Amino acid sequence: MNTTEKTQSFVLTAMFTAIIFLLAFVPYLGYIPLGVINATTIHIPVIVGAIFLGPKKGAFLGAMFGVTSLMNNTLKPSVVSFVFSPFLSAGLEGNGFLAAIKSLAICFLPRILIGVTAYYAFTLVYKLTKNKKAISYIIGGLAGSLTNTILVMGGIYVLFGEAYAAAKEIEFEALYGVIMGVIGANGVPEAIVACLITAAICPILRKLRPLHIELKSE
Repeated sequence: MNTTEKTQSFVLTAMFTAIIFLLAFVPYLGYIPLGVINATTIHIPVIVGAIFLGPKKGAFLGAMFGVTSLMNNTLKPSVVSFVFSPFLSAGLEGNGFLAAIKSLAICFLPRILIGVTAYYAFTLVYKLTKNKKAISYIIGGLAGSLTNTILVMGGIYVLFGEAYAAAKEIEFEALYGVIMGVIGANGVPEAIVACLITAAICPILRKLRPLHIELKSE
């Protein structure tokens, strides 16, 4: 990697990080409250960043998404914010330390994997379709968005199912249906928006900088 490429990579990483924090802390822009859970648009700069900067920086941007989630849920908590904040989950009955670890896992792991899955899904389709970028952008956006939704909601069900159901004042037996409802009602629209915005932004950004996969092939 030459000096110019390193500089561009650093600047783009800083830019995407700034966008993530801007979306996170401008009300109703990055986190949109829908009652059961917040819909989000913050995964989109993570996806686009991963496509242009590669899986490692994509994972870093995902971690920054996790940081904003931790901060928002700790400083502006809802009844279910404990699933994202170890400072809140540590007060749950039982092993507080284990609960804190589980909160950190839900808060960070799905977000880190957004950039990883988006990049490799994009790369796979890019190669299979012989460089047809439009469909590659769409699949990258879809993979990244669904990674976030499915792993977050799945993590809540597996790691905090009973506590989450109690906080929402529903029976645990009904929680699976609620989780699937959130994936359908929130996750699918989020994925569609991610696909459309990724497919719209990436061709514009590519005029300024090659894709990560194109830089690797040089």
